[in-house]
Amino acid sequence: MSLVQIQGLDVGYVRHRRVQPAVQGLDLTVGEAEVVAIVGESGSGKTTTANAIIGLLPANGRITAGSAIVDGVETAGARERTLRRLRGSVVGLIPQDPMVGLNPTKRIGAQVAEAVSLRGGTESAIDFLSQAGVPDPSLRAHQYPHELSGGLRQRALIAIALAGRPKLIIADEPTSALDVTVQKRILDHLSSLVREQGISLLIITHDLAVAADRADRVVVMQGGRKVEEGTPSEILEDPRDPYTRRLIGAAPRLAHAGRVVPRFDVRDQPVPDPVLVLTDVSKTFPVGDLRRGRRGFNALDGVSVTVPRGRTHALVGESGCGKTTTLRIALGLENATSGSVVLNGTEISGLSWNRMRPLRRTAQLVHQDPFATLDPKFTVGQSITEPLVSFKVGDRRSRRARAVELLDQVALPSSYLDRLPSELSGGQRQRVAIARALALSPSLLMLDEPVSALDVLVQEQILRLLADLQRDLGLSYLFVSHDLAVVAEVAHTVSVMSEGKVVEEGPVAEVFTNPRSAYTRELIDAIPGRRVAAP
Repeated sequence: MSLVQIQGLDVGYVRHRRVQPAVQGLDLTVGEAEVVAIVGESGSGKTTTANAIIGLLPANGRITAGSAIVDGVETAGARERTLRRLRGSVVGLIPQDPMVGLNPTKRIGAQVAEAVSLRGGTESAIDFLSQAGVPDPSLRAHQYPHELSGGLRQRALIAIALAGRPKLIIADEPTSALDVTVQKRILDHLSSLVREQGISLLIITHDLAVAADRADRVVVMQGGRKVEEGTPSEILEDPRDPYTRRLIGAAPRLAHAGRVVPRFDVRDQPVPDPVLVLTDVSKTFPVGDLRRGRRGFNALDGVSVTVPRGRTHALVGESGCGKTTTLRIALGLENATSGSVVLNGTEISGLSWNRMRPLRRTAQLVHQDPFATLDPKFTVGQSITEPLVSFKVGDRRSRRARAVELLDQVALPSSYLDRLPSELSGGQRQRVAIARALALSPSLLMLDEPVSALDVLVQEQILRLLADLQRDLGLSYLFVSHDLAVVAEVAHTVSVMSEGKVVEEGPVAEVFTNPRSAYTRELIDAIPGRRVAAP
């Protein structure tokens, strides 16, 4: 029996007095105790479908045709009172961003208890936190969202979703922002809820490897339409639609059944001179308040990293392992407590801002989120030429010519010069951020999770662009990532970090195929895509 039945569903958004279609002619079912995954890139209609099912479309959203029946109730056109009864008691929602889904001013336990009381339940918040796999739930119940890790915040949202004893959980990109080991633990727990409580699960994701690992049935969407549906083995072993084949081809984990297959093998090659060398770097941050006395938190403990010229060195590990602190020290944005940092032959530890400034031309940063780099009020041309203005390079005409040249290098037309960031897609914004980083002709780019927020197809394009730029310009990269499959695609050498220490390092071909550290093996074992191998 189907818990969810969608037939001929059309959904659109009213813009400028016209309805622009977002979902067209969708047929979809979710059975009892079944796991269904909807897969597609941004704008494919995945989240719109989920929101339409439970009446959470924004004010300009409209169901223009078709029906959506959940547990026997028609939700298309239903009154808000009917939808409220449905939400929580029949359907629980786990949103993508825990910091949006949780109230930052309320303790975790109070938020779960509120969800319990709204559904007339008698269980305690601690019971549901425990069911959601939160360790030490009595302690966590008294903490605020900002005091929890990303994984624990996501588990708190699962507890809230469970509070109404729902028959269906809709998980909208529940693990896309999480490290691979945390992702595995969250997905393992959701799978156990399906097995033990008979809950149905609808997963919304852009990661076909996650869908293949976890779903009984996969629905592929593109441009608001369903283009393919089947079991994971049917989708991966015999994809009928070209778009599905593109998704599979862009996901290296699927092509190799969840194994990481390094692109480069430099084990028998001479090592080029280094562009960046960190030697025995430690960093201690003071914590605690001044009246009670401060103690030190060791963010880095004896970290040594070398980036060879013209190659890519990756830093991998879970959140909080010290990757970003290492990168900030390498850029001179943080001072090391001890140790040495040599950038292009110059020791930068302890250098003043003024003495460090000329060296900043040689090393540039690309953020995970291009909005952290691009001023929303600046045009693309202004954003790209801003470093040239700051360093007084050229005049207005030569700067604009340089901006055109840089756009060409990142495969964007010169017509984009006068566009604003809001007029660009995520992949286009990241290309502009890379062009800006290249403006001063650096020898080293430091890339902080540069593709983790992008869909798999866009991710593939950006990684190919970075490889082309490295080949053409001789760039060196320090590449920070929690995704080992991405690292295997781009890096020559790697340092695996855990709790502020490097636990393993060496050529990617050696570390990923013959890991010595138990922690490295845990990271590799957590990679999704092992359940079904694509041919």
